[in-house]
Amino acid sequence: MGRGGEPLITSVQNRKVAEAVKLKKRAFRDERRRFLVEGVRGVEEALAARATGLEAGPEAGLGSLFSTEDDHPLAQRARAAGVPTETVSETVMERLTSTVTPQGIVGIAPYRDVELSTVVDADGCIAYLADVRDPGNAGTILRSADAAGATATVFSQASVDPYNPKVVRASAGSIFRLPIVRSVPAEEGIDALRANGWRALATSPAGTTDLYSLDLSRPTAFVFGNEAAGVAGGLAARCDGSVRIPLPGGAESLNLAAAATLCLFEWARARRGEQRAALETVIASAAHDIRSPLTAMKGFGFTLASRWDSMSDEQRQTMLEGIIYDTERMDAIVKQLVDAARVTGGRLELFPEIVDVGELVASLAEAARIDPEHPPIEWRSGVVRAFVDPSRLRVAIAAFVESAIWWAREGPIDVSARAQDGRLSLEVSRRGPEIAPEELAALFAPRAPGSGGGSKIGLFVSKGVAEAQGGSASVEIAEGALRFHLELPVPDATSH
Repeated sequence: MGRGGEPLITSVQNRKVAEAVKLKKRAFRDERRRFLVEGVRGVEEALAARATGLEAGPEAGLGSLFSTEDDHPLAQRARAAGVPTETVSETVMERLTSTVTPQGIVGIAPYRDVELSTVVDADGCIAYLADVRDPGNAGTILRSADAAGATATVFSQASVDPYNPKVVRASAGSIFRLPIVRSVPAEEGIDALRANGWRALATSPAGTTDLYSLDLSRPTAFVFGNEAAGVAGGLAARCDGSVRIPLPGGAESLNLAAAATLCLFEWARARRGEQRAALETVIASAAHDIRSPLTAMKGFGFTLASRWDSMSDEQRQTMLEGIIYDTERMDAIVKQLVDAARVTGGRLELFPEIVDVGELVASLAEAARIDPEHPPIEWRSGVVRAFVDPSRLRVAIAAFVESAIWWAREGPIDVSARAQDGRLSLEVSRRGPEIAPEELAALFAPRAPGSGGGSKIGLFVSKGVAEAQGGSASVEIAEGALRFHLELPVPDATSH
């Protein structure tokens, strides 16, 4: 008997089992938009995807589960998560799986592929499977793309179905972590990527460019062709070039999955080099930014020490408040520097709590009043609460405010926000922009000391922290004002 007195399913003719078995065939998968997930690793990732809520719908990540053990840890977790779970015999499990030695657990998950249009505007690297037929190779490439931190994997119409059980198994759960684009006409997909600024590189043993000499700073799509024939001539001609992997040994070529893995990790290595260079710039900029409050604090301290007896209580109070203000400025810069290192190293850790955004802005406004030349900060929304990391949100708003002071000159600094549909949208604006529209994007790039006014680190870190959470930071000139925007995915504050 199964849990709660439910009978053990022993017949392969059982309706639920029969419907699941049909998912081995692509036509039935496409009709039901469901696929099989075999083994412990795949089911673990499917459950994790359901728990994070990154997928849409009530069956996100994992819709149902079959297990040969009623008390299997994953079966228990699935039940606790509300996933319908059935206990089946070994014979039934053999029918559900495609392996010689099943692991005794199989899930059914909803399709999770996305349209190509959702990734063409992104940055990074894409593994483009133009004509990859072997499911083991396809799954391994998908896994390598996930491990390398690629943007997405694209499966053309000529490639194996990414939901083929063997592909899913070979991906070791990566199918639940990496955006997948499916059934795109190969040439149409390449044209769409190139039209949006991507460079498409056909991989070939006879490629004209050495992989290790490539400049991979641009968004790059590595195009992988058929295991035997490579990238077709017509498709290769539509690419921006061809790339080869140098083989100093005696082998004439590499297995397709091995070659793809080398390409993807060479991109990851090059990107780490870019990130290190950016971090070096940020460190130099932080050192420059710290000098101003440090100099002010030294001046206040020297004055207090040398003229204490001759100063009035009001003068002492003003200078002590100045020291506190500059201490907070230094603290913010140090936090930004630490976060820059964490974002660059992929080690950012958040500590969210329910935050009243208006109260946080009010505390920033109160601190700013110490500086008589600081324009007023005005909160323009009502009560807005969100489940966010208050320290990171404060740093981002402070960076926006500082930049609004530098690059706009009229009136107060307005701050508004709203939290709805699982997102926090915040805007900091000021009228009278004094920066050209074409110069706006550069504000978020790491800037070296002496490269113009404003903070050289705050906006860069705010953008990196936002993107690490799946959000964004941007700036525009609209309706006569400079407007900084912060978008963050946040759970409903009422559920915490």
